[in-house]
Amino acid sequence: MRVALVSMYTPHHEETGATIRTRRTAELLSERGNDVVVLCAKWWGGESIEFEQNDVTYHRVTDSPAAGRFASRVPFVLREVDPDVIQVASFPPSHVTAAKTAARFLRVPVVADWWSRDERGGSRAYRRAAKSPHAVLTPSEMVRTDVRELGASVNSTHVVPEPINMDIVRDAPVEKRADVVYARELDEHANVESFLLALAELRDKEWDAVVVGDGPKRSNAEQTARDLRIDDRVEFAGELSAKEAVPILKGAHVFAQTATVEPFATNLLWALACGCVSIVEYQARSAAHELVEGRRRGSLVTSPQELADEIVAARGFDHQTVDEAFADYDYDHVVDQFESVYEAEIADYGFF
Repeated sequence: MRVALVSMYTPHHEETGATIRTRRTAELLSERGNDVVVLCAKWWGGESIEFEQNDVTYHRVTDSPAAGRFASRVPFVLREVDPDVIQVASFPPSHVTAAKTAARFLRVPVVADWWSRDERGGSRAYRRAAKSPHAVLTPSEMVRTDVRELGASVNSTHVVPEPINMDIVRDAPVEKRADVVYARELDEHANVESFLLALAELRDKEWDAVVVGDGPKRSNAEQTARDLRIDDRVEFAGELSAKEAVPILKGAHVFAQTATVEPFATNLLWALACGCVSIVEYQARSAAHELVEGRRRGSLVTSPQELADEIVAARGFDHQTVDEAFADYDYDHVVDQFESVYEAEIADYGFF
């Protein structure tokens, strides 16, 4: 299958949940033997209009990110590429409708991959983008609800979660480095302060904690730990790869999720797969609760005090290092879902 992924931005321009998801999808589809090309703004040097990385071809639409110029150019580039199916990132939203224009001439379906609503896009443009594609993929039910509220139909929307590599989980050693772990980019939505406040409530208990992640709010978090006088028991480990973080998760007993914005809580998923008892502070713009609802080794809280109580209660669970219940989120299973949507839309398009 020849798949065109349309995304003006790549992680080389800006590293966001959406751009990382596009790159990962492209590489997983390529590993399956699909012919994958990413139509994007140029990020490589030289005069070549194409660049190959990790068996994925990146094709220049514009020399630099420029939403209007990219939208006007992408239909012509899509005709050159001649794909069997088009997947387009939801930001900028004008690119979804531009891809749909090209798809009419190519007689192929358009699938939008909708990570979240970027504030740089306008409301009217997002409404058009939600209604234009033949199908919309979202990482969670929360985002699916958002897209449906913008006008997408029930039947056209599908949840395809973020994947994890279960082989890493199964094969990694156990590193006894912390009892409690928090992991996420430390940006304005991290809300790591709730985690630290909960730990401060447990000063009289025996525990060690690790915060995995880096970002613009790291220094604030470190200062908060000092202000709460728990900095000698909280290690800020910085950004770690999955292979570096998984041994820490396997050695820990509890994982805390407190971020205020999370289209899909990938770090929480890794922790659950590593057997952590996972506690989620409910937030209106976070889908993290979807991963723990109905699970014995997971719970929801609404305050740092409740989080502290649940950390203590977690002692009632045995320590685990692998939970095979999350094998359905493995790379192979998730790429199956992408391909199933593509194949169904290609078949339906051909039928009509």
